[in-house]
Amino acid sequence: MDLDRLAVRPLLERINAEDRLVADIVAGEIPWIEQAVELVVAAFRKGGRLIYAGAGTSGRLGILDAAECPPTFGTPPAMVQGIIAGGLAALTGAIEGAEDRGEEAVAALADLGVGPNDVVLAIAASRRTPYALAALEEGRRRGARTIFLTTNPRDSLTVDVDVAICPVVGPEAVMGSTRMKSGTAQKLILNMITTASMIRMGKVYENMMVDLMATSRKLVERSRRTVMIVTGLDYEGAKRAIEAAEGQVKTAIVMARAGVDLPEARCRLEAADGRVRAALGEAE
Repeated sequence: MDLDRLAVRPLLERINAEDRLVADIVAGEIPWIEQAVELVVAAFRKGGRLIYAGAGTSGRLGILDAAECPPTFGTPPAMVQGIIAGGLAALTGAIEGAEDRGEEAVAALADLGVGPNDVVLAIAASRRTPYALAALEEGRRRGARTIFLTTNPRDSLTVDVDVAICPVVGPEAVMGSTRMKSGTAQKLILNMITTASMIRMGKVYENMMVDLMATSRKLVERSRRTVMIVTGLDYEGAKRAIEAAEGQVKTAIVMARAGVDLPEARCRLEAADGRVRAALGEAE
């Protein structure tokens, strides 16, 4: 109650003290996050998608996580997508009343052709956000699996979902500013869901991104560094290996480590469902 009386240093310390609580609270939700990952991986293996839905900060976080999957994991843009109350204009500005228009969520899922192979994951600080609840209801009506990420107690939920993830972060440092601890918890959990799912899909070898898209100089260098670390090749050797693999890092690794040509490396990866460790005959 005294934030407005604090000097800058103690004010920052107070905010930081609240933020430090979030990681432990998220840790308590790991059993439910695990269930969510299993649903997402099952959807991906059937050619399905993960669709985020939210309003305001929650919607922006979903779209952010979706946008980061293609360059990080080499996924097609449609594999993880986000819809937000108020449409794309809501990414950079507040759209008054957008969160109350549940019919927009219904229309957005219809436009995407959501079906039984997909997962709809609604994100909301409040358990009552009409846009998020409408997305869950419509996703379920269409046969999709549903996940609700909300910073409200699990026993207070009345919505019917397959998995509820409920990190209860407590009051915000600034009352009602859910972009703070609630948003931080949501970001952590979305990171966990997509990262763990992509690892299970074979897009990481050891702890390295091997399906990344080299769309910038930074990612080109990361690709070469990854091949160097895994294969023992020098910089120029890694560059040539990636070129021989037509730009595919995991293929370059299999070619170099197994001593096989491009068609054989691709055949091995296909038989291993894209998992480098299995393609190399290593124990998984």
